[in-house]
Amino acid sequence: MDAYWAANLDLASVTPELNLYDRNWPIWTYQEQLPPAKFVFDEEGRRGMAIDSTVSGGCIISGATVRRSVLFSNVRVSDGAYLDQAVVLPDVQIGQGAILKQVVIDRGCTIPAGMSIGVNRAEDERRFHVTDRGVTLVTPEMLGQNIHMFR
Repeated sequence: MDAYWAANLDLASVTPELNLYDRNWPIWTYQEQLPPAKFVFDEEGRRGMAIDSTVSGGCIISGATVRRSVLFSNVRVSDGAYLDQAVVLPDVQIGQGAILKQVVIDRGCTIPAGMSIGVNRAEDERRFHVTDRGVTLVTPEMLGQNIHMFR
């Protein structure tokens, strides 16, 4: 988990090991056609912004701050939320005022308004999986959201 988190965050660094912008070494993949990422609200204390981050298509950062993070497609970050060193997989909803630090958020999670993850390790260890390095993994099932189908 630590290596996955670190490799994803490296993509947002100034000079990543894997340069996604290198035209001489294209990455061939299927990519859903989505609207561009959108950052809304420009008021003091309510500014949608991402710094030192990669934000995929379909994302909306609404009055929230995203720092040193990687957001996959269709992520919604609500007013007052704060993300730092977060790897957020597709189709995640992050509620108003949520704080996420040093996390991997699995596909389809809905993070409730006001929830803090990566702030209090002891509390996180009771609810989620925390690595030795302190990276917290959150899945829908850990949040009581049974969206994945198992056979």
